[in-house]
Amino acid sequence: MVKILIDADGCPVVNETCKVAKQFDFPVLIFCDTAHNMTREGAETITVSKGADAVDFVLVNRVEKGDLVVTQDYGLAAMVLAKKGAAIDQNGRSYTAENIDQLLHSRHTAKKIRQAGGRLKGPKKRRKEDNAIFEKCLIAWCEQQQ
Repeated sequence: MVKILIDADGCPVVNETCKVAKQFDFPVLIFCDTAHNMTREGAETITVSKGADAVDFVLVNRVEKGDLVVTQDYGLAAMVLAKKGAAIDQNGRSYTAENIDQLLHSRHTAKKIRQAGGRLKGPKKRRKEDNAIFEKCLIAWCEQQQ
């Protein structure tokens, strides 16, 4: 059975994901580190020791073909795609074989700019409408699985 896995550290759509998954009867696994321990009714929480990318590695080891991962992390999304899973971000954008290389390149370029002392503009403040768009995209994905 298809599962939905959430990279929950800093994820603004945990509640929306759990709500939609419940509607479609998909199991949900929430992955977080000890600094962000969280529980949601109807979801299994997997808490990982703090450490760079610790949650990512535990999560990717649980992904199976066809599962969906909700994450903001391009590197994690690339690993999920390599395992034949699907991945979307908190805005409902799907990570695909067609866009992941460009996203990883953008991340690398931004890191180099920051390391050189440059500053980049952060993301816009999240609005309720953003959550609604995410939810709509997640519902569409779930419907395709049935």
